[in-house]
Amino acid sequence: MIKSEAVRIAHEASAVAMQYFRAPLDIIEKADDSPVTVADRETESYIRAELAKVFPDHAIFGEEHGISGSLDGPSWIIDPIDGTRSFITGSPLFGMLIGHLDGGVPQLGLVQMPALGETFVGQRGGSAECNGAPIHCRPTTRLDQAMVYINEAERIFSHNPALFGRLCRIGHTRRMAYDCYPHAMVAAGRIDAVVDFGLEPYDYLPLVSLIEAAGGVMTDWEGAALTLHSDGRVVTAATPELHQALLAQITG
Repeated sequence: MIKSEAVRIAHEASAVAMQYFRAPLDIIEKADDSPVTVADRETESYIRAELAKVFPDHAIFGEEHGISGSLDGPSWIIDPIDGTRSFITGSPLFGMLIGHLDGGVPQLGLVQMPALGETFVGQRGGSAECNGAPIHCRPTTRLDQAMVYINEAERIFSHNPALFGRLCRIGHTRRMAYDCYPHAMVAAGRIDAVVDFGLEPYDYLPLVSLIEAAGGVMTDWEGAALTLHSDGRVVTAATPELHQALLAQITG
C-alpha cells in the first residue's frame, strides 16, 4: 500500500507542477538564496494533503512547509521540486522526491521526473523499478572504468579546490550535473556514481532506498549511513567496490 500510494500521489502531484512548467512565474529568494515558486509550494501542499488522507498518523517533513508530527515514528520526507533552478529555466531535469522513513531510517524512495515521464521507486529489502520495469545498478567495480557525475561542482570547488581537482581526474568519463536525476540514473544502470555536496535531508533520504534496492551504495563522504542529521555530503555508487574507491579519492 505504501508503494502504490506513493506512486499515485507522485503522478498526481506531477500534474500540479507541470501546470507551471515553462510558464511565467514569480520567483522568491529564500533566506539561503535558493529560489522558490508557487509551483514548489502548491506541489508540496498537494502531496502533504494526500499523504495525510491515507496515512493520518504519519509525520511529514517537506522542504517548503516544514515538519508536522514526530519523525521518531513513521514519516514522509518530500522535496516537491528538486531543482527549482532547472524548473524555472525550462530544463526538464528537475525532479520530485518522496521518501518514507521509520524512525528516521529510509524504507521507500521515489524519484519522479515529471517532464521526462519517469518514475523510479525502490523499497528497503525489495526491488527497484522505473515505470514498473525492474532496474539494477551496473556491475562496475573499477574507478577507471566508471562514468561519474559530479553534482554541485562549483560548491565542491569552493569548499575544497584540491578535492575538486582530484574529482575532475577520476573515472573513465566525468560529467558536471545537479539535483536528483544523476542518482536515479545510477539506480537505472545508466551511469556508475555521483559525488554530491550541500544537500538537505529531503534531498538525499528519499534516494537511499531506491539506490540500495537497485544494488547500489549511498552514504556520506565518510562512508557512514545517511540520517536526518548527516552533513549533506553524499556519494552514490553502483557497487561496494566502486564506492570504496570513490571514498578513497574523496578522503585523499
